[in-house]
Amino acid sequence: MNECIFCEIIAKRMPADFVYEDDEIVAFKDINPQAPVHILVVPRKHYPTLLDIKPEDAELMGKLILVANEVAKKFNIHNRGFRLVFNCNREAGQSIYHVHPHLLGGRIMMWPPG
Repeated sequence: MNECIFCEIIAKRMPADFVYEDDEIVAFKDINPQAPVHILVVPRKHYPTLLDIKPEDAELMGKLILVANEVAKKFNIHNRGFRLVFNCNREAGQSIYHVHPHLLGGRIMMWPPG
């Protein structure tokens, strides 16, 4: 199986502007930002969609949120507000099949989102 683009980025075979890295999670700037701050928070372990997450993955998924909080603080959007968005499958807008939330901030967000 060919690796997905995020697996390639995680393996550093493709470039990305990393803002966070540890043994389980990386975060990097989106190449097509939809807000002044648009960071992708990505587990190193490949899960194609949210539907592939199992109960034993709960701790790692919780850590994604904690890392997103840390990155929001790093970019000074934590007090103003930010949005954390997961897309699951095509109709929700998922284009890369490797689970990842989008951390969006630095502007006023509208509701409903789309």
